[in-house]
Amino acid sequence: MHTFEEFVSVVETLRSEKGCSWDRKQTFESLKPCLKEETGEVVEAIDHKDMENLREELGDLLFHVVMYSQIAKEQGYFGLEDVVDTVCEKMIRRHPHVFGDRKALSPEESLNLWNEIKKQEKNKKP
Repeated sequence: MHTFEEFVSVVETLRSEKGCSWDRKQTFESLKPCLKEETGEVVEAIDHKDMENLREELGDLLFHVVMYSQIAKEQGYFGLEDVVDTVCEKMIRRHPHVFGDRKALSPEESLNLWNEIKKQEKNKKP
């Protein structure tokens, strides 16, 4: 079984000089139609309760996350590690009832708390 690190290495290789000419040519913009298509295929697999296909389509979606992150790294914006760090920080920050001292909440209260924190975060951005 392959590891996540191997997968990241595969994407790096695809984008390298030794890699695939199509993959090297891709940009944030050029991949958008593929990203939309893959997202739709994930939704379709969920709608059909097709777990085998869902597993494959989630892999395709993950490929896009890693590919976009690799392109961003090559352009000096951020890397996959930054994406992971950002989403971990966000999940911890927006779940104070799990990772902090807030009381246990119902699903509805949890969603309201999430939205409240998100709104506060958006209001703080310049």
